[in-house]
Amino acid sequence: MSGGEIEARRAYRSPLRAERARHTRLRVLEAATAVFLGRGYAGATMRSIAAGAGVSVPTVEQLFGTKSRILKAAIDDAIAGDDEPVPVLDRSWASAASAAGTAEEFLAIAAGVITAAQERSAALVLAVFEGARTDPDLARLAEQMTAQRSATAAWAVDALAAIAPLHADIDRRAAAESLWILMDPAVYDRLTRQRGWSPSRYGSWFARSARLLLIAEPTPEENTMTPTHGRIDYLQLPAADVAR
Repeated sequence: MSGGEIEARRAYRSPLRAERARHTRLRVLEAATAVFLGRGYAGATMRSIAAGAGVSVPTVEQLFGTKSRILKAAIDDAIAGDDEPVPVLDRSWASAASAAGTAEEFLAIAAGVITAAQERSAALVLAVFEGARTDPDLARLAEQMTAQRSATAAWAVDALAAIAPLHADIDRRAAAESLWILMDPAVYDRLTRQRGWSPSRYGSWFARSARLLLIAEPTPEENTMTPTHGRIDYLQLPAADVAR
């Protein structure tokens, strides 16, 4: 076999190995998600995750190293909706939202993305915050996730301010903190799991609440909106109940 043929075979095998490694990683994360949700972080073990994925414990350790890193990777993929190494704010939805002509259009796009991400990741994220009280690795992870949510909220406020005027009595920091709490997975969990809201109702509520909280000059429709029995058009939850 010539040198050229050897190199060609190596070039063929390299993407094949990469694809197999990617599938293995996805299987491990799928198994880990099921184990974390079923047993909680404390009850999850590398052995149970490996068994669920049909791989060895050393394979799991080689891919992720520690249990907290597996959970972080599972959350990252759940939030994004895929395993592509593209930051959330560098994705196409962020560009589409930034190009929106009105605050309503921007919030509709953002609410759709946030709702889908919450639906996939909220339970895992809450597991992090619950375990952070006693686990240093989870405490660090919780800090990272809180900072990431803060950065996303600040980005959204800046993008909104470029489209429509914010309320005169709210500054950038207060506006970002308002969005930050609306985006808290604990809020999503309480409304969908405990109060029985559908994800679509949560998304509509998120967009409407953000509009009322942040944007000046309400539309005529919002001015005439009146609450009806059994419906919440604007919701304030106690900070102590939802803060993380």
